[in-house]
Amino acid sequence: MARNKPTQQQASAAWHGIYIFSPSSAVADPAALERSRAHLATMGFKVAVDRAALSRHQRFAGTDTQRIAAFGRAIRQKLPIVMASRGGYGVTRLLSHLDWEAIGASGKRFIGQSDFTAFSLALLAQTGVVSYAGPTACFDFGAKKPELLTSEIFGETMRGELEILSFESPSPDPVDCRGVLWGGNLAMICALIGTPYMPKIRGGILFVEDVGEHPYRIERMLNQLAQAGILGRQKALLLGGFTEYRLAPHDQGYDLAEAIAFIRKSVGIPVITGLPYGHTAMKATLPIGLKVGLATEPGMAHIVLDEHHQHSTDPDQ
Repeated sequence: MARNKPTQQQASAAWHGIYIFSPSSAVADPAALERSRAHLATMGFKVAVDRAALSRHQRFAGTDTQRIAAFGRAIRQKLPIVMASRGGYGVTRLLSHLDWEAIGASGKRFIGQSDFTAFSLALLAQTGVVSYAGPTACFDFGAKKPELLTSEIFGETMRGELEILSFESPSPDPVDCRGVLWGGNLAMICALIGTPYMPKIRGGILFVEDVGEHPYRIERMLNQLAQAGILGRQKALLLGGFTEYRLAPHDQGYDLAEAIAFIRKSVGIPVITGLPYGHTAMKATLPIGLKVGLATEPGMAHIVLDEHHQHSTDPDQ
């Protein structure tokens, strides 16, 4: 995988601050949260942790009321980047109770993955504001040895230095297009179908990933997006990591490659595999709601990012 090199002017850009909060499941290992704070500090970030980040109610990081309040604190505090401590489950319970007008007007750059996909897509649908699919505090920066490229790409993206993300893609379908980049966790995307929190993107570039989902479930969810008329409105489908699943004896040769082959034949749009994003140590930081360019060549794909825009003015484009 390759990225552009930042210019000297970009490299001297000021570092930003990060506010870590817990909108989903409870933090399992408080030490990971502390490690994330320390690692982000070594990267030059000022870090603050929400006072309820380690709260627990059942499987959640506090009651629904407590987690809604954490969103309020996140948009009122001064640091510009708001990062989820982890994913899990819980954000969809909150969507109808969040103050979207205030969140959209806050100017914060929200980042997370997995369950946080529900928030990012709802933010785009409700306000048109760009957020980021990328590392979370505990899983990525709280690892005992954080993945170097994940850290570097995150820093470059937050500083506005990353212009082109290039990655290896075995036999990508040919494409050269521009469109709104959007997506995230496949199960969370499907959970939003038919709700006011599903962005109505036409001519977009959809990226998906998931964890612990058998290939038939991945195929089924992509079919759901196709049959709902969502995939057919996109210019391309980017497939990231699909990890931690088990095949069964009765699969009889049906595996992830077979599921992808079926989707490739049936969705009617270019499909590109190999996107470095998912429940994996190595992950890129991707803007949700930003118009980007996408081009492929044999064995490679390139996402051209426009780092000068922070908002998508038309989520339907």
